Amino acid sequence: MNVWQLLTDRKFSRLLRVRWTGQITDGIFQSALASFVLFSPERQANALGAALAFAVVLLPYSIIGPFVGTILDRVSRQRAIAFANLSRALTLAIIALLIFQGRTGVELTIFVLVAFGVNRLILAGLSAGIPLMIESKSLISANALAVTGGSVWVVMGGGIGLGMRSLLDSMTSADHADGYIILLASIGYLTASLFASLLKKQEIGPLDHEIKNASFAQGLIEMREGIKFLRQHSDAARGIAAVAVHRGGITAMTLIALLLERNTFHDPSDSEAGLAGLSFTLSIAAFGFVVGAVAAPYGVRKVGRHRWMRLAMSASTVGPLFILFSRTPFTLACAAFLTALFGQSLKVTNDALVQSKIDDIYRGRVFSVYDVVVNGAIVSGAVFAALLLPDSGDTYLVPLIVAAVYLLAGIRLLRSRVFFAPPVK
Repeated sequence: MNVWQLLTDRKFSRLLRVRWTGQITDGIFQSALASFVLFSPERQANALGAALAFAVVLLPYSIIGPFVGTILDRVSRQRAIAFANLSRALTLAIIALLIFQGRTGVELTIFVLVAFGVNRLILAGLSAGIPLMIESKSLISANALAVTGGSVWVVMGGGIGLGMRSLLDSMTSADHADGYIILLASIGYLTASLFASLLKKQEIGPLDHEIKNASFAQGLIEMREGIKFLRQHSDAARGIAAVAVHRGGITAMTLIALLLERNTFHDPSDSEAGLAGLSFTLSIAAFGFVVGAVAAPYGVRKVGRHRWMRLAMSASTVGPLFILFSRTPFTLACAAFLTALFGQSLKVTNDALVQSKIDDIYRGRVFSVYDVVVNGAIVSGAVFAALLLPDSGDTYLVPLIVAAVYLLAGIRLLRSRVFFAPPVK
């Protein structure tokens, strides 16, 4: 199926409707949260504060990651997704109330953690349901469309949030403007819950014969089995490691962009200009994600899956080099586009590689390991960058290190002698 056929497929389009409604709402929510935490005039953004924000966002993903597969194999995914979106809508309403009341301490952090943690369950459940909504020969295209399209919708949601904040700034305080935007996001999640409720109870699984009677402790056991399986498939394991390295580098680059836009390219007191600049840079990166996903199948056909991954990993070195010698809005945009392009091409190709290596019974286990490893790398990238970056973000050191790590990963981690190794019997 081509993209248009996938978009107009009656069953699959209903699944996309749930996913993309949630993801455009994710963008609205995240823009308001970033504005409140990092771009409020009352708060001076610094590297450690931004790294902590990344950690808070990703901590729930890493904690519940091992257990998501177990949950989704025991209950109706449609029910789980509808309830999770409903709970997220309620959680965001509480977050908005806390912001209006000026209670921005531990209680706010807890509800933010819950909101992001629930999102992992939703996305995993929707991904697990794709094989039941589309014919098998279109799975790779369907996954690429769902994931890449979702990234675009997140960025569009961020733009909507930014536009709303500009309108609200003249009517209320900056913090209250963020609160109103979060209330809008609450309505968005409520809409996603309604769309999910229109799916049939078992339409996206698990089917009766697939339901497992596993305990939650089984999640950790299955992760261990996933690691054991990856040891027998070194190319899949190295591919996951390469994606983790790349995502950690992207996080470091994102932190640089945030600080440059907030504290260097614009007057630190003009938080709106900084937020607009960051939104533009992230939009350029989103365009790079789309181009990378589209280019991946063509590259794989031309040079093969493993070689294309090596090329994408090595070519990623070019992105950070754009801001090695000169840090301007133009060079930052170039770095964002190229780093995202090659990173998404690497990830899309590796996802297909891992899926091709995994027996059906191991899929959830291996992807649980995949999620935890990548999320751990993202947090590590944020912490690493925070320790080296000045609050201005204006430094050559971090881009140099990221470029060197990308090149090393392409040359050594994905070197042909080991990356093409056959599975261990």
